[in-house]
Amino acid sequence: MNEPNDSLEGLLERTVHELPLRRAPPTLESRVLCELQRRAALPWWRRSFAHWPLPARAVFVVICGALIRLAFLGGGAAVAGALSLSWAREIGVLMASGGNLVTLLAHTLPVNWLYDGIAACAVLYAVLFGLGAAVYRTLYLQPLNGR
Repeated sequence: MNEPNDSLEGLLERTVHELPLRRAPPTLESRVLCELQRRAALPWWRRSFAHWPLPARAVFVVICGALIRLAFLGGGAAVAGALSLSWAREIGVLMASGGNLVTLLAHTLPVNWLYDGIAACAVLYAVLFGLGAAVYRTLYLQPLNGR
């Protein structure tokens, strides 16, 4: 079933292989070589993690594990401390009251208002998306000058 695509692929591959090789522009070659020299001169802590010495990587992993453990222990202690405070219960009561108010308003508003609000949000979203696409097209897409 993919025979037409296979023949097109073969034709394209033969055509590309028949093209002569082209040399990179001299400016590109010099920039690439300068960047390679700059990266080779970087100290080990400025390179990627894979290029760090093994002891440094091991210390880094141990420190990260200790910080993760500290975060979990600290979070658990914070939750345990917050549950024992009286102001936390008051905030919970206040939040429950707010939820009851929202429920009451939802039952008293007409359903058409809900549909109108959803439609208005959809229209505003579409307008925002269109404006974003227009701004992107204007600012970032450059016309191909003579190419």
